[in-house]
Amino acid sequence: MTDGLPLPRRTLAITAVSFGTALVVIDGAIATVALPTIARDLHVDSSAAVSVVTVYQLTLVMLLLPFAGLGERIGLKRMYQVGQLVFTVATILCFFAESLPFLLIVRTAQAAGAAAALSVSSALIRRIYPAKHLGRGLGINSVVVSSSAALAPTLGGLVLAVGPWPWVFASAVPFAVASLLFGRALPDTPARDEPFDVLGALLCAGMFGLVIGGLESAVHGDSPVVSAAVVVAGAVIGLFFVRREMREPKPILPVDLLTRPVLALSVVGAYTAFIATMTLLLSLPFRLQHGYGFAPSEVGAVIAPWPLTTMIVAPLAGSLSDRYPAGALGGIGMVVAVTGLLFLAFLPVDPSWFDIAWRMSLTGAGFGMFLSPNARLIIGSAPIDRAAAAGGLISTTRMVGQTTGATLVAALLAIGIGGGTVPPLVAAGLAAIAGLCSLARLRPAIRNPRFAETEDVQPAKLR
Repeated sequence: MTDGLPLPRRTLAITAVSFGTALVVIDGAIATVALPTIARDLHVDSSAAVSVVTVYQLTLVMLLLPFAGLGERIGLKRMYQVGQLVFTVATILCFFAESLPFLLIVRTAQAAGAAAALSVSSALIRRIYPAKHLGRGLGINSVVVSSSAALAPTLGGLVLAVGPWPWVFASAVPFAVASLLFGRALPDTPARDEPFDVLGALLCAGMFGLVIGGLESAVHGDSPVVSAAVVVAGAVIGLFFVRREMREPKPILPVDLLTRPVLALSVVGAYTAFIATMTLLLSLPFRLQHGYGFAPSEVGAVIAPWPLTTMIVAPLAGSLSDRYPAGALGGIGMVVAVTGLLFLAFLPVDPSWFDIAWRMSLTGAGFGMFLSPNARLIIGSAPIDRAAAAGGLISTTRMVGQTTGATLVAALLAIGIGGGTVPPLVAAGLAAIAGLCSLARLRPAIRNPRFAETEDVQPAKLR
């Protein structure tokens, strides 16, 4: 594989990817704070306004893997730049939305552009950085994701304080324009003269759309029978789709990569880790407000130590994964995370801000130590010509895991146990599974299979 870009082009390229990642994360979360205002100004119910967020998330999940496959064929840089251009145009159109249907259409276009850029961003990082610094690059990307997620609600609140809700969407335009301009420095990857599996892409989108949409409907809708039927339909399509993909040389759903134990364990670990994080972060505000009497304005300050600690730990763990096995780093990280989650489950009767903050910081440090090395292993496990598929798999796993976690919290709240000790205990169990998956990768038969499959997976001195 290529040994990264030379400086200063490398700096410009990673700046482009960082801006692009930031805008995807910010735009996915920033609209949440504007939903009541959108509902009022567009004269729709609050439940209908929620679709402004869900349509964005659902479109992302449906398109990430198909666009990753398309990016491998038309070129990673071209796919990224086209995605950013579509996103920018759609974001500008959001500013002129005067009805909910029009807003939903342009939000779908936004998500399509975001999916195109996000689907190839990890593959671009692999080409931007030298192999010996890949973990560092993915660690920086993790910091961008964490800081953007932490910034989004605050930024949305500030925008609403000085302007109408369309400016919430317009605030993402500078990120998109900067990413487009700096994107000229991205590595050029040649297009491949291979047919694109259109049917496979449609089946992939349909599978994720029906299953995730059905689960969302089960939580927020009024017809569990219809929701169950939608999920079953998605599962049937998924069964047919997976069987079909197993016969394809370069499938949309990278089942060829998942046959490698080191990558399969990494994906399962990431999936359970993302469910765990979402389970805790969504349930904790209910516990803090209803159980301990925290004001809504105080909840954000209590949760903040998590992303702030992750911003410090993630790049450090990424750099360490360039020298030490990701399995060991991830295992240590999950031990730390499980410890923090257990401390959060059994808080004092009348906890202070500090009592919760240090527990949140400890838990965030554990997940930060797990996720960056885990992403490095997934990207490094894939052949260079399948790096986009591996990157799409990382993003899809994150989105599906977060959606699963949100659905789990809604179910726990519905049965009356979502505001106490159960969610952090469930999260601790899921984190333990992620830790076991990470440690299992230390087995020589898994860590060091054929050299051709692991030339970027582990540091050379560990092979």
